[in-house]
Amino acid sequence: MKRMVTLAGLIAASTTGMALADTPGADWIGRDRVASILSQQGYQMTKVEADDGHWEGEATRDGVTYEFHVDPRSGQVTKMERDKD
Repeated sequence: MKRMVTLAGLIAASTTGMALADTPGADWIGRDRVASILSQQGYQMTKVEADDGHWEGEATRDGVTYEFHVDPRSGQVTKMERDKD
């Protein structure tokens, strides 16, 4: 019995850590607007999703891949860092 409880705990712990994308809010700027904002800064957006209350994704510039966050209401880029993968 103790073994089953431990196994159930491990399964629960492993599934709760999975990241799931959120649904964009009704008042969020659209994906196309995010791509336009990044394009104006010289980036080409390659991936975007709603996650943890902001737009999050990847973009490239000069052959380098970057991870970004964009505020979903103002469109301000709040994170842009070189991808470590």
